Amino acid sequence: MRKWVWAAVIVASLFTGYAAAYALKPAVPNVKGYLDGREILFQHTEVSDPKVADLLTEMMKSPVFVVPALAQAPATMLANVYVFTNGVRGDGPFKFQPDVFDSPPGSDSYRPLRAIHLVKWKTERAARVLKSAEEVKAAEKSGEIVIERPGIVVNMPLVTWPGGGR
Repeated sequence: MRKWVWAAVIVASLFTGYAAAYALKPAVPNVKGYLDGREILFQHTEVSDPKVADLLTEMMKSPVFVVPALAQAPATMLANVYVFTNGVRGDGPFKFQPDVFDSPPGSDSYRPLRAIHLVKWKTERAARVLKSAEEVKAAEKSGEIVIERPGIVVNMPLVTWPGGGR
């Protein structure tokens, strides 16, 4: 009987170790972004464009798969993500500020599929960190930034968000 107890302890220790390792380094890495003025975490899992997949794979040191059909998703299946191509240095895919999201989980407009909107400051010296879709839209309206919509779609499920998490 004593051997079974030791065997059970060893097996339980192994599983606990794997669980702890997974908790410290999830299979799909989390990325920092902003939504409604607050920091969130999200993941990149698939993207419609091979060049973007390469960029995100290199950034995350984890594969981001190419699924060209994502670009054919109707607008009703997409939320937005604002990706900065210049401005304040940071952890975004182009080495500038983190991405900004609209539509949190729990809202009627939440979608894990995101249409990429590339944000460029007209005067880089005037750049500041924007933390909400409303701030991005206001900066566009005031002529501070230009937003390009290249038609690229990324699956970016949120892991944490203001008031919630998985």
